[in-house]
Amino acid sequence: MRVLYEAAAEEGRDGFVVGDVNELYGEKGNFRVLQFSDAAVQGVMDLDDPQRVVFEYPLAIVHLLTHNRPRLERVFQIGHGIGTIAGHCRGARFKTAEIDERIVRASERYFGCSGASVAIGDGRRILESEEAETYDAIVMDAFTDSGLPRHLATDRFFAMAASKLEADGMIVLNVTGKGHGDRQIGALYATLREAFSCVSAFMLPAERASEARNVLLAGRNRRIDWRTREIAGFIPFEPVPGHIITEDREE
Repeated sequence: MRVLYEAAAEEGRDGFVVGDVNELYGEKGNFRVLQFSDAAVQGVMDLDDPQRVVFEYPLAIVHLLTHNRPRLERVFQIGHGIGTIAGHCRGARFKTAEIDERIVRASERYFGCSGASVAIGDGRRILESEEAETYDAIVMDAFTDSGLPRHLATDRFFAMAASKLEADGMIVLNVTGKGHGDRQIGALYATLREAFSCVSAFMLPAERASEARNVLLAGRNRRIDWRTREIAGFIPFEPVPGHIITEDREE
């Protein structure tokens, strides 16, 4: 990797690096990546085709949002990355919460992200301050070295998030897990069902059942629809039954 920028880990903020590579997950090319200190790639740009969406999960999220809300207008996102999802939901106004202003600066300087409304700070606190029934959708792409922050995964958080959505709005989470038998995915699924009447789960295929992969969880108080050919290879599945993640402890 040819390193362009490196940010050290600080209290409450993970370290990350921006760099150029000639191969990404077996594909040869010219790629620019935003990568956490544990080598997890959060964002990628194909330097030969900057408009291309390289990862499957942003494509799948955009499809879920626009297919279920064709007149998508207002979206709240937690986790900025390089701004891929906001950049491909044409006509929608995004407000993004990002805890690390260095991520925002890096996305602007090295990935050409611009024009997004970004609030620096904790995503939960920022969302709490929004008016009720304001958003068509909420997107959670808040990766850290240790996964989804727990305070963004509790029953109270999802109840609060539901109150910020319009009647047929939806929430979509991008997380990582091991598919059917992953107990943490099962817990997230069960906790989402406390706040939304309809919850769907999707995962990317993997060679081994124990292999971690992107998992999407979507919640809504109406039916969730999708087109198989447009969801970027994700397949629906039923997570193992899980416990409810509460504010003070897991039960």
